[in-house]
Amino acid sequence: MLQQTTVKAVISYYERFLTHYPTVQDLAAAPLEDVLHLWAGLGYYARARNLHACAKRVSERGGFPNTVEELLTLPGIGAYTARAIAAIAFGRPVVPVDGNVERITARLNATEEPLPAARPLLAKQAALLNADPDAQSRPSDFAQALFDLGATICTPRNPTCLTCPWQTSCIAHARGIAAQLPAKQPKQTRPTRYGIHFLLHDSNGQALLRTRPPTGLLGGMDELPGTDWRSAPWSEDEALTHAPCLTDWTHRGEIRHVFTHFTLYLTVYEAYLPQSHNAGIDSSFGTFRSTTRAALPGVMKKCLALTKQTPETR
Repeated sequence: MLQQTTVKAVISYYERFLTHYPTVQDLAAAPLEDVLHLWAGLGYYARARNLHACAKRVSERGGFPNTVEELLTLPGIGAYTARAIAAIAFGRPVVPVDGNVERITARLNATEEPLPAARPLLAKQAALLNADPDAQSRPSDFAQALFDLGATICTPRNPTCLTCPWQTSCIAHARGIAAQLPAKQPKQTRPTRYGIHFLLHDSNGQALLRTRPPTGLLGGMDELPGTDWRSAPWSEDEALTHAPCLTDWTHRGEIRHVFTHFTLYLTVYEAYLPQSHNAGIDSSFGTFRSTTRAALPGVMKKCLALTKQTPETR
């Protein structure tokens, strides 16, 4: 959950998740749809799918592997997570490399090559940080001490070098460039995409929802039917050709949602359909279901929130 997400945002999800799934076996036995529903709103939904698949694998093998090599075979576990588990949970003398450890390593060695190109070099340099016998004998404490050092002293801005236990060993501090490292390549402009989505209610108060493909962005999550997301805005006439049915659609407005690699603008239309007309909806548009029980990502929840605003009938 903490991958790409702050502790503050994670806490409530984490507590709720452990209440529902107190053991790995409980998580492994749960339907993926339930897991995604519980995860909804936290983003990066591949994490939920991988966590569920990982729980199944661990449950099948009867326990967690305890080496980096074996941990890397589990779904969703990469180099950092494998090393963190191996060091903290199983006492393996390895160094997990997250953003904090990358920063510490870049400053200790005055590595000026910018990220992300510098990552392979920083990983090799970080692997040597625990060469001290005390660090080798206490892998869990050492790994967590590194995280704390980066979070509280060797911070991204205004590092407090005078209180750092590695001050005398830090080449960047000696050169007066600690605050400038690690260097980063300039961020590219985030592209913009546009889409239209349709909120169609039946007489029972349910909404027409479809499930996205299991892989890719928001994989396995539920959504309102609509257009593709493309780089050019949709005209109203063009967009309405993608509506689930011909009816009086109400224009609800537009939402903005920022993904990691692009910014999305969605226009939302809403309509109410008599129960007798439900059979006329093509199944490719989805099925009528309760939105409160659906696994809706944050972007779709924003679309639903627009229904509280004053409509403009089109």
